[in-house]
Amino acid sequence: MKALKQFSIPFTGLKLGKHQFEFEIDKSFFDAFEYSLVKDGALKATVELDKQETMLLLNFHIWGTIQLNCDKCLAEFGQPIDLKERQIVKFTEDEGESDDLDIIILHKKESAIDVSESIYEFITVAVPYINSCAQAGQECDQQMLATLEKLSGESTTQEEEQNDDPRWAALKKLK
Repeated sequence: MKALKQFSIPFTGLKLGKHQFEFEIDKSFFDAFEYSLVKDGALKATVELDKQETMLLLNFHIWGTIQLNCDKCLAEFGQPIDLKERQIVKFTEDEGESDDLDIIILHKKESAIDVSESIYEFITVAVPYINSCAQAGQECDQQMLATLEKLSGESTTQEEEQNDDPRWAALKKLK
């Protein structure tokens, strides 16, 4: 995660109030996360940090385009994303985790917060369950669809040939 060092926000020296931070997100960001759904993208993220006495309020605005593969034709296409999220950071004496997903617990001695995981999670959750070229206003690759159709037709004839096995016919007579 050393590649994501620039996503660490040191908040100890900041005055109370709102502070703005901007981040560029590209392929190197997604490469830092193993088994990432998103492999590439060109995104910008602004994080507004509202520092208060006992907590931090983080408002995220992430926009840009991520590269996805179509589930039908396997072609790569750009999926636009524009999302706004919020997280709360609370400080405690003892190490613990919050049951609420909107709340991050930090030890009082911490001096910086790493927002890379939060940004990654927000982007990953924004990825559609089913990816299609139509979402980006493009048409699927007709040549690939024709090839897939041709290959799927051959597999059904193979299954029919397997069903003609004389052993199965003998078993069906037992019914």
